Amino acid sequence: MKELLKNLGILFVLAGVVILIVYNYSEQQSNGYLWAAISCMVVGLIGHIVLNKYIN
Repeated sequence: MKELLKNLGILFVLAGVVILIVYNYSEQQSNGYLWAAISCMVVGLIGHIVLNKYIN
């Protein structure tokens, strides 16, 4: 369980990358995809830093 928590931030960042890939190949390009991607990446980055600081 600790291993999953340690990698949770990275998984959010990867989800943001996947959203950007979907945005790139979709016919309907809206700002919703971009907002979702940047939100996932910021939460993932902050989560990765905080979780790895407190989980040993």
